[in-house]
Amino acid sequence: MNLLDSLGRQNLLGNAHMKLLAGPVLIIMILSMMILPLPPFALDLFFTFNIALSIMVLLVSMFTEKPLDFAAFPAVLLFTTLLRLSLNVASTRVVLMEGDEGGDAAGKVIEAFGEFLIGGNFAVGLVVFLILVIINFMVITKGAGRIAEVGARFMLDSMPGKQMAIDADLNAGLIGEEDAKRRRGEISQESDFYGSMDGASKFVRGDAVAGLIIMVVNLIGGLLIGVMQHDMAFGDAARTYTLLTIGDGLVAQIPALVISTAAGVTVSRVNTEQDVGQQMMGQLFNKPQVLILAACVMGLLGLVPGMPNFVFLLFTVLLGGLAWWMMRRADEKLAEETINTAAAPAQQEVPEASWDDVQLVDTLGLEVGHRLIPMVDHRQGGELLGRIKSVRKKFAQEVGFLPPVVHIRDNLELGPNTYVITLKGAEIGRAEAYPGKWLAIDPGQVSGHLEGTPTQDPAFGLPAVWIDSNQREHAQVYGYTVVDAGTVVATHLNHLLHRHAGEMLGRQEVQQLLDKLADESKTLVEDVVPKLVSLTTLQRLLQNLLEEDVSIRDLRTILDTLAEHGSPQSDAHELTAMVRIALGRAITQQWFPGHDELHVIGLDANLEQVLSQALHGGGALEPGLADTLMTQSEAGVARQEASGEPTVLVVQHELRPLLSRFLRRRLRQLAVLSQAEIPDDRTLRVTTLIGGRQ
Repeated sequence: MNLLDSLGRQNLLGNAHMKLLAGPVLIIMILSMMILPLPPFALDLFFTFNIALSIMVLLVSMFTEKPLDFAAFPAVLLFTTLLRLSLNVASTRVVLMEGDEGGDAAGKVIEAFGEFLIGGNFAVGLVVFLILVIINFMVITKGAGRIAEVGARFMLDSMPGKQMAIDADLNAGLIGEEDAKRRRGEISQESDFYGSMDGASKFVRGDAVAGLIIMVVNLIGGLLIGVMQHDMAFGDAARTYTLLTIGDGLVAQIPALVISTAAGVTVSRVNTEQDVGQQMMGQLFNKPQVLILAACVMGLLGLVPGMPNFVFLLFTVLLGGLAWWMMRRADEKLAEETINTAAAPAQQEVPEASWDDVQLVDTLGLEVGHRLIPMVDHRQGGELLGRIKSVRKKFAQEVGFLPPVVHIRDNLELGPNTYVITLKGAEIGRAEAYPGKWLAIDPGQVSGHLEGTPTQDPAFGLPAVWIDSNQREHAQVYGYTVVDAGTVVATHLNHLLHRHAGEMLGRQEVQQLLDKLADESKTLVEDVVPKLVSLTTLQRLLQNLLEEDVSIRDLRTILDTLAEHGSPQSDAHELTAMVRIALGRAITQQWFPGHDELHVIGLDANLEQVLSQALHGGGALEPGLADTLMTQSEAGVARQEASGEPTVLVVQHELRPLLSRFLRRRLRQLAVLSQAEIPDDRTLRVTTLIGGRQ
């Protein structure tokens, strides 16, 4: 086995060395043919090799499915052009030096092209040569060069969009880093390929021009050498050297025409999973109706007097027969599929249910109607994906934990402009958005009226109007807040994330927060969880904070408080009250930034005493007292909002949990703080009173 392995490695190394030497050997061979005289037999070998190489290049270009499958084509085009030119130089030397010896002086290949292909008639050969040059230069090469030029331009223009699409897929988690790197490399290679093809097509055009010049030089030089040096008659010299020159030109131009065709095939293809032959046959002969119409036209032409009736009618029969065969085959296939479909229910057994059939619910979801799909499709320039990423990042920075990924899907059962936001499979928000339009939100002090579709801001319930783009500036002048459809959806999502933050915080997120804090304060984490407080109790405590819009970023302070007051039997609500006091400065700063006087809502002393008695009597409020408290609280919040002050109610420490749970059911914008949570260096001033004389 060791010997076999050694031989295998040597074989692989040998193949690698051969591939490395192929390019330098070809260059040396080309330079040698330009400098060193070659015998006729060597010319025959190289001309034959040139023809075989051009056919191989054409076949490779036909069978590749993508341009990058033949990325070496620009370099191949350069080498084959140099090879033809070097052969022209070598053959010209032999023709001019030994052309007087006869038609085979420059080799059998040139003689065969000069005698057999054009019948020894130099006038016919000259015409055929010029036609080949015109076809190569004016048609194939010019068209392929134009396609390569336009392809390179469009490829460069589309590169930024493709790179952004790759980045969007990578950020969305649809692809990995390796896939993104590979796709970026493919885009770069495509750009390099089309740019190289744009330049390489000039090689073929230059080759055609050089072929014409070489032919003229050979004709004039051959006549002068034959008449003046070899004392040949003018007619004999013209016949001999003209046939050799034309044979030499045809030997070079036919491979050049094949290579040009390969270049045209490579740059004119459309990227599919099929090669050019499969594309042509699959798309040209896939409709029997086309063949039937073509057969009818050919049949009518075949009936015209004076036309070659037999040939036209022959093609009529062939096209009609092919159409009949295709229609019969399609009918048989349809019948077979029908039989299989009918028999399938009887033959197939219903598979047993498995865990693969269990579909876990997405924590966060966004379902959109069909008109909103472009907003969430990065291929159509949708920006909502980027907005959602920004919302999640901002939420994590403000609240203190990373929210779940938002899974987006289309839902044809929704209205075309409707979107639904779900949490654990349940709907928590629904609204409409209109891509291409703008939402003008009335903040309460607008000076004009707008024409559009009246609605409400889905996040905060403010009156708003969907307007066209041409009214945007007018809306801003009137005092409206104008946002696009993507911002509307992102703002709505951000509002709901904050509102339902407590429901999104699971055990896994709590454990990840502890792991992150353990990187800096491992001892603190180990001393508190699970020795003093279980993970479940900590989760409930953090959820209590989040439900009242308190950030949990300061997890160190939270654990320090639990280390001081916690015990295995502690209640989560009691611990929440202790933690809120420890976080009092941050909570106060959240509602009252700066160091100004705190303008808050307060309770009347009599009402506060009644509530304290109710709390000590079991914690339940009488229905009449509850209705009065809610009504007066709503009026107090409205007065506080009208004065532009934060809607913060400050009460006694023991009353805070009761009032917060009761009032925030209907007044989500109200924050209930206890007097113990206010720092000693902040001054309170009650600007709105609940329960006093109104």
